[in-house]
Formats: sequence, structure tokens, C-alpha cells
Amino acid sequence: MGRPRRGGAAGRRRRRRRRRRPRAPAGASAHGDAGLLRERPAAGAAPQPRRDRRLLQPAQVCDILKGVILVICYFMMHYVDYSMMYHLIRGQSVIKLYIIYNMLEVADRLFSSFGQDILDALYWTATEPKERKRAHIGVIPHFFMAVLYVFLHAILIMVQATTLNVAFNSHNKSLLTIMMSNNFVEIKGSVFKKFEKNNLFQMSNSDIKERFTNYVLLLIVCLRNMEQFSWNPDHLWVLFPDVCMVIASETAVDIVKHAFITKFNDITADVYSEYRASLAFDLVSSRQKNAYTDYSDSVARRMGFIPLPLAVLLIRVVTSSIKVQGILSYACVILFYFGLISLKVLNSIVLLGKSCQYVKEAKMEEKLFNPPPASAPGKPPNKSQNKCKPSQEENLSASVTSQPVHPKENVIPLLVASSSDQFLTTPDGDEKDITQESSELKHRSSKKDLLEVDRFTICGNRID
Repeated sequence: MGRPRRGGAAGRRRRRRRRRRPRAPAGASAHGDAGLLRERPAAGAAPQPRRDRRLLQPAQVCDILKGVILVICYFMMHYVDYSMMYHLIRGQSVIKLYIIYNMLEVADRLFSSFGQDILDALYWTATEPKERKRAHIGVIPHFFMAVLYVFLHAILIMVQATTLNVAFNSHNKSLLTIMMSNNFVEIKGSVFKKFEKNNLFQMSNSDIKERFTNYVLLLIVCLRNMEQFSWNPDHLWVLFPDVCMVIASETAVDIVKHAFITKFNDITADVYSEYRASLAFDLVSSRQKNAYTDYSDSVARRMGFIPLPLAVLLIRVVTSSIKVQGILSYACVILFYFGLISLKVLNSIVLLGKSCQYVKEAKMEEKLFNPPPASAPGKPPNKSQNKCKPSQEENLSASVTSQPVHPKENVIPLLVASSSDQFLTTPDGDEKDITQESSELKHRSSKKDLLEVDRFTICGNRID
């Protein structure tokens, strides 16, 4: 007789379950097979995107690069002797110093335009996705070029500040008077030129950058003079009238220049609120989650302002002018540093709130969520599409992106008296329509969005 089976009905159920289970491949465990079955995608399913293995975000990489460049250039500036440069410039004649100061202003603009390209190339090379580790070597030459540029630009600003310091310390103040008269020459070079709205926006950004740079240069001059006089507060009142005179002349020249430009070119004063809304839009858009840079970078890039060389020089002058000795002094420096951080945070909060208010007033919210498609460079937009489909941006943000067009009044000749002469000089209805359409198309083609203005070229007066 055969051997009796154990388990009965329970054993039969176990055997059926074993037959239904899929067989595991050779060398694989049950737990590993279950994980493979869970993670294996279906046949028709789309492949899952690869996970980003970056430890740092692109904005954080850019901040680290800025910090390293700042530290390296700060130590390199210790090899530049400020006293020797001061006495070398002081020994020159007044006319030479006037020419040198004008050359330094032009060189500063050229360095800013060229340096922005160098820093952008560095940031893009450092943050672009790379498949191989060898591709990271390309960051090294860009980094050394950026360090060399920041160092040379900082020396240029130091020479500019030294020339201004010599003008302040001259006995007859003739050099300072000549430098101030240079601002009025700027009126002659810009007032009698034709300006469009985009050109005026570019010039306004350049004036903002120039005024801020002048404030920092005046601060450097005051620090160096106060150090030479052992921080005597009486000498500060000696410098105060000259500082106020420079600031007042710069402000008066800018007011007169913009007043006459808007008058001669028939530009309304409301255009400055549009410029403000455009800068506010840059600040708000750089606060989104997909932004690659900080808000200060986008606004500074719009104005053609590079803060790294100015920061290097200011830190160098402050550390050499103020001596820190003792534990109490170091504690005060740390507290001052934390105070600057809190002031920066509060300032960014206020600026962001004001920018959101200006963007809402200009009705530019939809541009933040639905950015316009960027057209390829060198290819003009299709005219037929512009005719048939008017863009929604112009309807939503007409106050920001378009200057109100004043219709030309029909000029009636004063000497025409007879109806026949009027009939001969008056075009037909079809000709009127043709001329109006051509003028509208010409105006549309010449009109650009403020957000598409070239933000790097600050030396030219026109944008084609």
C-alpha cells in the first residue's frame, strides 16, 4: 500500500498556491524578485526621468563662485600700494588728471560690458548639466579669467577714487570744479540727440548705476581722509561741503538732462513708471522657484552694474582704514555684521513687497506665469501673424510695454483758399488707408518691449 498523504485538504491548498506563484530566476531570492517586479515598468509606460544628482542648486553654485572670487581678489589687492598710487597721481598736472578721469569713466563702462560676459560664461559653464566628469575642467579657465577681470576692474576703480581724492585735497579746488563741469558737458552730448523710449530706459539705468558708483567713491574718499587725520570729527565737516556739492551737481545735471530729453522727443513723464514696473518685474520674476540667480543679479544685469569689483575695493579700504584690536572690537565687528545681514533681509522684504505692488498696478501678473515665447535671434516676427492675431500682452500690459501714440493732426496749409487746390493736395481715401497702415506697421516694428532691451550694452546711445 502507498504511503498516506499528510495534511489532507490543507496540503492540497498549499500545493495549488505553489503552482500559481511565478518561478524566480536562478540565483535570485524571493525578496529580490518581489522588488524587481515592483520596480519594473510596464511595457507601454513612459521611462521615468533621471533623478538629479546635484548636491547644490545652480544659484548656490553661483554664490560659492562669487565668494571664492571675492576672497582671492581681496588678498590680491594687498599687493597694490594705495599711498604710492596717490602720490603718483598727485604729481600730475590738472589737465592730465582731467583727461585721466574722463578716460577712467569710459574704461569703467567698457569693463562692465566685457566683464558681464565673462561672469555669465563662468556661471553657465559651472551650472550647465554635464554627462562626464571631464567636462568640469572647462570651469577652470573661465574662473581664472573672472578672477583676473575682477582684480583689474578693482584697480581701475581704485585709480578713479584716488583721482577724486586728489581733487578733494587740492588747495585751490580747481580740479574738483573741472570734474563737476564735466557733468554739464554730458547735457550737451545727450540732450540734442533723438531718443526713443527704449534708449531713454537704457540711459536711466546707466544714470542709476553711475550715481550709486559715485556714492561709493565718495565714501572711499571720506574713509581715506579720515584715516589720515586720525578720525578727527572736525575734518569731516571740512569734507562735507565738497561732498554735498558733488552730489547736488550730479542730481541737478540728471534732472535737467531728462527734462529736456522728454521735452524734445515728446515723451510723457508716465514712461518712468513703466521703467519702474519693468525693474520690479525683473525682481519678482527672479524670486520664483525656477530662478537661477538672486534678485540682485537680474536687476544689476539690467543696469549693467557689476558689484564684485566695487565690493572688493570697499572691503579692502575698510579693513585697511579701521584697525580692530581686542576682544571687544571683534565683538562689535560681529554684531555689526549681523546687523548688516538683518538689514539686507528687511530691505529685500520691503523691495519685494513694493515690486509686487508695482507689477499689479501695471497688470503684468500674467507675464510671470505665462512668459512670451522667445523668438530666434536674427529672425523677425511674422507680419501676417502680427496682423491677424494681436498679442494678449499688449492688451494686458499696455501701460508698461507700449508708449501712448499721439495721432498726428492733419496739417492744413494756411495759404490754400480754393477748393480745387484742396482737392489736389488731399489724397484719396484708399491712399489714406495705405499711408496709415504703413505708418502703423513701421511704428510696430520699431517698438520693442522694455523687457527685451539689451541689458549689457550701456555705452551706445541707440538700440536698433
